[in-house]
Amino acid sequence: MLNRRYLRIKVYQALYAYGQGEHASTAAVEKELHQGIDRTHDLYLALLLAFGELRHVAELRMEDRKKKHLPTAADLDPSRRFVEHVIVRDIAQSERLRLECEKRRVSWVGHMELFTALFKAMEESDAYKAYMAETAPSFTKDRAFAVELLSEQIANSESIQDVFEGRSIYWLEDLDLAAGLVKRVLEQWRVADGGDQCLNGLTHDPVEERAFVNDLFRQSIVLDSEHEALIAAKASNWDTDRIAYTDMILMKMALTEARIFDQIPVKVTLNEYIEIAKAYSTPKSKLFINGVLDKLFAEMKADGRIRKVGRGLLES
Repeated sequence: MLNRRYLRIKVYQALYAYGQGEHASTAAVEKELHQGIDRTHDLYLALLLAFGELRHVAELRMEDRKKKHLPTAADLDPSRRFVEHVIVRDIAQSERLRLECEKRRVSWVGHMELFTALFKAMEESDAYKAYMAETAPSFTKDRAFAVELLSEQIANSESIQDVFEGRSIYWLEDLDLAAGLVKRVLEQWRVADGGDQCLNGLTHDPVEERAFVNDLFRQSIVLDSEHEALIAAKASNWDTDRIAYTDMILMKMALTEARIFDQIPVKVTLNEYIEIAKAYSTPKSKLFINGVLDKLFAEMKADGRIRKVGRGLLES
C-alpha cells in the first residue's frame, strides 16, 4: 500500500470521479479506487526496478566491449561510475524490493531490448555525459542524477509508457502519481541509507490502510451535504458555485478526516490537504483552504464535533 498522503490523493480522485459521474455507484467507484491503489503500487515497484535494469544493461555492455577484437583502453578499463552509483546500485541489490516484486509479480522480464535502447538514449543525454565527466563527485550530485534519470529517461520514456498502456489504459492515469512517489523517495535519500530505503514510500500495514481509505471515502460521501453547508457558512464572501470543485472536495475530505480519525492530529490533516491543494488546485487555493478549515476546526473542537485521543493529541 501507498503512504497516507498518496492514499488521500487516490481518495480525492475517486471522490472527484464520483461527483462527476451521473450514474456511478458508490460501490463501483470504491472498487476502482482500490484497483487504482494496486496499480500505483505496482507502477512504483516497476519504476524502481527500471534502475536495476539499466544497471544490468550497463554491465553487459562493458563486458561486451572487453571482448571486442581490438578493444581500446577505455573498453578494457571502462568507467564504472554509473554501475557503482550508490542509489542505483542499492536499489538494484535491494532484497526487500526483490521480494516485494516477486510477491506482486512485477518484473521487466522480456523487455531487454527496451532497456538496451533506453540505456543508449541515456548515454546520449547531456545529464549522463555531465555526470560521467564529473571531476568532483559527491552524494548530492549522485542523488540529483538519480532524480534526473527517473524524471527524464524512465518515467518519460514512451516505450515504458507503451508497456504500461498495453496492460491497461488506466495505468497511465496512475503513472504520474507513482513517479512522484519514487521521486520523493529519491530526494529524501541519505548517504547512509541502504537499498531498502526505496520502499519507504509504502506503508507497513495494508489492512489498516485499506480501512483508512474505505472510511475516508465512504464518510466523505455520507457527510457531504453537512460539510458543504459548513463551508458555505464560513466562506460567506463566496457562492459555493464559485468555489473551485477541487477545493470543495479537499475541504470536505479534511473535515471528514478530522472528525472520524481520532488519532490523526488536526494539524497533520490541515497540512496534508494544503499540500495536496498545491498540486491539484489553483495557486490561491492553499490560502483559501487554510482560512476556511482553520475556522471550522476551531469551532468543531470547541463544540466537541472533533475529539482527539491519545497523548499529545488533545490540543492538536
